Amino acid sequence: MSNNIAIDCMGGDHGPPVTVPAALAFLRAHPDAETVLVGAEDEIRPLLASAADVAGRCRVHHASQVVAMDDAPAMALKSKKDSSMRVAANLVKAGEAHACVSAGNTGALMAISRFVLKMLPGIDRPAICSVLPTMTGHVYMLDLGANVDCEAEHLLQFGIMGAMLAAALDHQERPRVGLLNIGEEDIKGNRIVKEATDLLAASGLNFIGNVEGDGVYKGHADVVVCDGFVGNVALKITEGLAQMLTTFLRQEFGRNFLTRLSALAARKVLGNFKRRVDHRAYNGASLLGLRGVSVKSHGSADVFAFSQAIARAHETVERRVINRIAVKLSELQAQRGLLSPGQDPETGENA
Repeated sequence: MSNNIAIDCMGGDHGPPVTVPAALAFLRAHPDAETVLVGAEDEIRPLLASAADVAGRCRVHHASQVVAMDDAPAMALKSKKDSSMRVAANLVKAGEAHACVSAGNTGALMAISRFVLKMLPGIDRPAICSVLPTMTGHVYMLDLGANVDCEAEHLLQFGIMGAMLAAALDHQERPRVGLLNIGEEDIKGNRIVKEATDLLAASGLNFIGNVEGDGVYKGHADVVVCDGFVGNVALKITEGLAQMLTTFLRQEFGRNFLTRLSALAARKVLGNFKRRVDHRAYNGASLLGLRGVSVKSHGSADVFAFSQAIARAHETVERRVINRIAVKLSELQAQRGLLSPGQDPETGENA
């Protein structure tokens, strides 16, 4: 059975001129997938004129409203029930799509996804998880902004969700899970981090202890856990640093005739460097903890970046990440005496 991805075509800074071509590029790269393009039909259909090769795997679902980037999440949830974002989530809930993808308002997507798709049993809050490049490959980091204030139990839940995502997408049996802290020693950190250390150590995960900020990019862990305040600050610093380094390189190579000539000689090296630090290749943050797959793209994503977010959703469905998280949570809850063996791990109901 083909995976069907519902795409909020109206979200983000660019809307259909980016989201529709990205959907077509995704379909051409994934012959086993289908898409539902959600949004203003009169804006979407003209962009499908050259899509005869994938027309059978791409349908349009009209939505009359759009969630603006500055809409309050509560307002988007209550007053825009026919928004492209809400309709895409509804399609997942109804089983007409396996995942939804949006580049729109992050707070609104989180609120709508949580309301429509509901939470997995044993998860208190959804978390935003994204992939960052490292010296040895990449790392999954969460939470990146959904939960500013967290308790130790929430960090434990983030660790479980991140580990199951890494295990599924990277084919790792026991990914290394680290807790972001101001030092590697057990005595470092605030009360919540210290309590989370004990919970993660007893979770059965491959918990390696504390990871400092520089260890994130050195590849010390496969999954790095933190609260949303710290995670979002770290992410924005990373993005700013990458842009600064790229700008400095461009300025130095363009300084005079000789430096421009050396840039031509180093073109291949510079191209490889750009590819390794290109944040577009890592676009697509998973909203983990929900009963359905919801992926957030960067609002300013171009066609390539947005197609990567769609591919992230497709792979998350294909690798049964939600089921893996639910099963691991069920095992842990049974171990702690919080879930009876007869309960369904994905619904929490008695079998």
